[in-house]
Amino acid sequence: MTAVPVRAVAVAAAVCALLIGSALPSSAINSYHATPAPERTEVGALVATWDNDGNPATPDRVDWVCSGTMIDADTFLTAAHCTTDWPANVKFFVSLHQDVQGALDEAAARHPGDPAAVARAVGVEGTAHNHPGYPGPASDTHDISVVELPARQVAARWSFTPAALPAAGALGALGPQGLKDTSFTVAGYGTQEARRGPGGHTHPGGGVRMKAPVAFDALNDAWLRLAMTAPQGNGGACYGDSGGPNFAVLGGKLTLVATTITGDTPCYATNVTYRLDSPGARAFLSPFVKLP
Repeated sequence: MTAVPVRAVAVAAAVCALLIGSALPSSAINSYHATPAPERTEVGALVATWDNDGNPATPDRVDWVCSGTMIDADTFLTAAHCTTDWPANVKFFVSLHQDVQGALDEAAARHPGDPAAVARAVGVEGTAHNHPGYPGPASDTHDISVVELPARQVAARWSFTPAALPAAGALGALGPQGLKDTSFTVAGYGTQEARRGPGGHTHPGGGVRMKAPVAFDALNDAWLRLAMTAPQGNGGACYGDSGGPNFAVLGGKLTLVATTITGDTPCYATNVTYRLDSPGARAFLSPFVKLP
């Protein structure tokens, strides 16, 4: 998966500003070992409208730009690099459609030349709140944000069970062997791994909610690194998957333990995810959602 869909390349520099080493933000689910995820109704796409012609009076672009997860009835969790460095008139919407790209295409046909109407047709408008410390140091970039939504509007359009968040220090409490024995699943709307073609590398696909197995690689204070290597039976994240969930079963319960942030450029090897059991993530989330 990657943090930016193929059709949003015009804002790639803004949306995907975060770099860790030589890695790029992650944006989509890889094609290998990936399957559709219609049952993950709490996983959604972040849709944006923005100005692209120098006239801020009206938006003239609309697209899905990242992934994320509903963590209560009115709070959508995503990454801060998805909701910062946009034109001043940007508006954010959340869509829980399984095929958000298909929904956008259908809405565009019904509302030609009206990006705002297209966005309203596929999603519910909300207000983004970024971590005030973003971008922080590499040890903890504070790359986390939420979009607060009108709960009644969300409930009127979609039925879902919000994702369960982890208790403080839940990943660290597993220990090295426990982490190795834990099965992780990444989900999102991102593109596929790099494909070589006449024009160079491209990342096809994106816009449909998918999932794939990933495996434990390493744990740091703010980061959970997950292996995406195909020979070991793993899939992984790519462009457009930023902000999307990484689940694990903890204590018999499916738990949203981390959000996709970055990875290797071709989307073959590692998904670098932001821990949600860390003190920093919990301090940011506590005003918006009840924590375990």
